[in-house]
Amino acid sequence: MRFAIIGAGIIGAVHARLIASLGDKATLVAVVDSDPERAERLAQLYGAAAYGDAASAYAAQDVDAVAVCVPSALHTEVAIEALRAGKDVLIEKPVAVTLEATDRIVEAEKASGRTVTVISQRRFQPPAAFIKRSIDEGWLGRVTSGTAESVLFRSQAYYDSGAWRGTVKIDGGGALMNQGIHALDLLIWMLGVPVQVSAHTSRLAHERIEVEDVAAATILFRNGSIGLVLASTAANPGLPVRLAVHGDQGIAVMEKERLSFFESALVDNPAEVGLPLPEETLRNGWSVLDNAHRAQYEDFINAVDEHRSPKVSTHAGRRVLAVVLAVYESARIGRPVDLEEV
Repeated sequence: MRFAIIGAGIIGAVHARLIASLGDKATLVAVVDSDPERAERLAQLYGAAAYGDAASAYAAQDVDAVAVCVPSALHTEVAIEALRAGKDVLIEKPVAVTLEATDRIVEAEKASGRTVTVISQRRFQPPAAFIKRSIDEGWLGRVTSGTAESVLFRSQAYYDSGAWRGTVKIDGGGALMNQGIHALDLLIWMLGVPVQVSAHTSRLAHERIEVEDVAAATILFRNGSIGLVLASTAANPGLPVRLAVHGDQGIAVMEKERLSFFESALVDNPAEVGLPLPEETLRNGWSVLDNAHRAQYEDFINAVDEHRSPKVSTHAGRRVLAVVLAVYESARIGRPVDLEEV
């Protein structure tokens, strides 16, 4: 599959490395950025061509798929342009910053018949996949609650590194929209359909930003289970993402990128259900999360080849965005918010 990357910043560079790691499955042929020098620098690293706009890249190169790596509020127009040009599309999270913008992507996806996925690579970590399986297999019994914690740190320099960072219009939000959304997506994936949110947000440790650096919320799900989410970029030096799912027959916990706890009254011998082992062999300089990110790329490529939906669809991207926006609305008005209100 021949890829074009739109956006040659930090995230674009990550995607270029992922594409290069896929061997015969994928080739980076074009890098597009409004800054020609930045596009050229990244393109030269991977033997690709640099362009100042996507239309020029599509006209000059035989592009099969596009990785959308521009700031969040720009995802919609870039994705729609690619879909109308007949390309399959991989969008960095969040899918967009409003539901209206997301629905425009979905409409273009349907009209084009192309494949679209939204990055949520934590679903592809073996411990997270095992916890989801334990729910689906009924090993936890009735799921009653869950917690997701994304307690990270971003320096003031991080927010000052781009004029768009920390803005409502372009970034869309702060600690939850751009960092905690991964953990929140896992919680929703595990617990089901969210129906109501009650939340608080604060800006405590950063200056010159319009968005939150701490967010906490209680989420009520359609099946009656209750989820708690905490997202922060104001906790120095930060902690690994933690996910816990509790049921009336068992508990499963992921922390430090491993399955740290699993116990079920319905499983006599946990070793027989295929507990995920810690990853010991990683590519040079790669993290466990890098491997998961690569696995999502492989799923996207396979979905296109097999004419099936990817494991993380635009529907999934829309659902987690709706919860993020409900968190912000609940914090703003000081009362619970039904998802239908968003």
